Amino acid sequence: MNVLCLGGGPAGLYFAISMKLRDPSHQVTVMERNKADDTFGWGVVLSDDAMARMKKNDPKSYDAIKGSFAYWDDIAVVHRGERQVSGGHGFAGIGRMKLLLLLQERARELGVDLQFQTEFKSAEDYRKDYDLVVATDGINSLVRREYAEVFKPDIDQRLVKFIWLGTHQKFDDAFTFIFEETEWGWFWAHVYQFDNDTATFIVDCMPETWDRAGFADMSKEEIVATCEKIFAKHLGGHNLMSNANHLRGSAVWMQFPRVLCERWYNGNVVLMGDAAATGHYSIGSGSRLAFDSAIALAEYLHSEPTMEAAFQRYQDERRVEVLRLQSAARNSLEWFERVERYLDMAPMQFAYSLLTRSQRISHENLRLRDPDWLRRAEDWFQAQAGGQAGRQPMFAPFRLRNMQLKNRIVVSPMAQYKAVKGCPTDWHFIHYAERAKGGAGLVTVEMTSPSPDGRITHACTGLYAPEHEAAWKRLTDFVHAETSAKICCQIGHAGRKASVQLPWEEDEAPLQKDPWETIGPSPIAWSPAHPAPREMTLADMDRVAEDFGRATEMAKRAGFDMVELHAAHGYLVSSFISPLSNHRTDAFGGSLENRMRFPLRLLQVMRAAWGEEKPLSVRISASDWVGDKGVTPAEAVEIAKMFAANGADIIDVSAGQTSTEAAPVYGRMFQTPFSDRIRNEAGLATMAVGNITEADQVNSILLAGRADLVCLARPHLADPYWTLHAAIAAGDKGTDWPLPYGAGQRQAERLREKSQEVLRA
Repeated sequence: MNVLCLGGGPAGLYFAISMKLRDPSHQVTVMERNKADDTFGWGVVLSDDAMARMKKNDPKSYDAIKGSFAYWDDIAVVHRGERQVSGGHGFAGIGRMKLLLLLQERARELGVDLQFQTEFKSAEDYRKDYDLVVATDGINSLVRREYAEVFKPDIDQRLVKFIWLGTHQKFDDAFTFIFEETEWGWFWAHVYQFDNDTATFIVDCMPETWDRAGFADMSKEEIVATCEKIFAKHLGGHNLMSNANHLRGSAVWMQFPRVLCERWYNGNVVLMGDAAATGHYSIGSGSRLAFDSAIALAEYLHSEPTMEAAFQRYQDERRVEVLRLQSAARNSLEWFERVERYLDMAPMQFAYSLLTRSQRISHENLRLRDPDWLRRAEDWFQAQAGGQAGRQPMFAPFRLRNMQLKNRIVVSPMAQYKAVKGCPTDWHFIHYAERAKGGAGLVTVEMTSPSPDGRITHACTGLYAPEHEAAWKRLTDFVHAETSAKICCQIGHAGRKASVQLPWEEDEAPLQKDPWETIGPSPIAWSPAHPAPREMTLADMDRVAEDFGRATEMAKRAGFDMVELHAAHGYLVSSFISPLSNHRTDAFGGSLENRMRFPLRLLQVMRAAWGEEKPLSVRISASDWVGDKGVTPAEAVEIAKMFAANGADIIDVSAGQTSTEAAPVYGRMFQTPFSDRIRNEAGLATMAVGNITEADQVNSILLAGRADLVCLARPHLADPYWTLHAAIAAGDKGTDWPLPYGAGQRQAERLREKSQEVLRA
């Protein structure tokens, strides 16, 4: 096969090597515009797992590269004069120029034709003369641009300004993140050693800070000198250096483009490395993607029956890994884009937040890497909460007004659809009693309507009749007498989403028998299948407000420890907040302040009925998932502030379910970023919810300061004793079990100890 690689970076060179290793008869040419020893950038980072794959593919080049590595095991975070160091991370650095020279040497040894200082023609010309053309021409790929209509690249230019520098100051003990505050704003640096004398020193800042510092009007030399001044106390008298000799002035600053192509090949032309997909430097994945892709494509070209089949497999399989890494990279770069949100955190918490930013490193993964550091972080968290050292964050106490929770686990409100005329039944008693026995700090009952027309279905619970209050009191009395859990009543009105069938009949379909009139801020139906609600009058608002006040009084007499206003998921209160469902032209529509007028009135009514001594929560949808047409995460911060100013003690942060046009982005903990933003931008207590399934995730959310409480829904449907089982798994001795279950607890603890002994053996 006659093969041409357009670009002599790591991807092109390593693909050429990989092809020759599999069949020396291949004629492989690598074309590169620059000289053999020209390179931009300083050091390259490769993880242990990336190196393991390279060793398997080509032991000789692996040995050569390995022999030039600078190794470190620690990550250091320098913030507000403190240096937090976490170990067990397993990275290696090598100078980019050294890496290229070693790969060039190996390629020549295998018979690859290396052509430097060669300007490319179009790929369309080359594809006629070669069996295979591999576009490894980097982040600004000309080939990708040439076939843009086929490859359909998605390029997202990110916010952070960065400059790639080097220094002879030693940073050989850790991969180091340094944060410095200046008169212009915050700057931070990603620093790592890559040979005996030199370290990469990448400086970041936000565009606003960049503008205030006046970098736009500086020469390259002035820019480097300014960066030296900012980080002077970390440089030990050493200079910062730029090797971007081809750039002048402010052009040395860049903004990272996230690149992903819909298609990776066109005929006999295929994309590789940064030309196909980029990985942000903050997780050091760019080189890994290049090497892994080179290995994969070379392998598939020799294992698949046709080139087309090889390309398709390469695209399909590598895309999965790329998307996984890009997801982690997106989480990481977004953390840095909003880093100023976290800079007031204590150094320990700030370091933890940084280490777990990408979600590739979880709480328990940190424990494997550096158990001593994680234990110190956990003990710090417990100390802040007034808890016990040696326990995980999820077992820290939490206080809201007069309610003291034993831990941070909340059973989310989940509709059971088992009520009779609004009255909870034995089903509800057993369901909620079991979950209270199961160890959670707080159990929230399903959305409970203050009126018959506020129910979602005919089988939803209410608080509008004496028998309702009595049934709920039976439950709360049991919870308080037999468990140490607290219990919350969520009060909400279904609005335009009311009067529907049971979900196991036909989910969200309108009732066909005995429907009732629905109401809303505007006569806009939930879907084409639903009738339009009647637009509420001022008299309707007065009635609903009275209903909420009366229901809250009943909840208080029934013995609930907390009440929550349901202002999410497209129900009545939520439909006032969202511009998608509120098209009113009076004082209750239009601006956010107007749209919030009625929801705030309901909250005020609830607070007045509830009293000042007991806590009150509000659940919101922090995004309508429709872009700027609906509620945005930024607007959610303001919504949360308004609720807090009017009596809410904590914001239960959910998202979506407000529009049939919504396009949510699902994933692990996918709604937690909304809680994070509200907590750290508005300074409010929050609850996180949404595809949180594991204790590992709960602990990570809490210790990183992304929420104060964590709500789990489906896990509690599957396992009422989720918290007790999590405590056993953690080896936690401070979790109380119901006294009749003591024998079960002791057996579970013994079984865990035996399993640990097996693992140690």
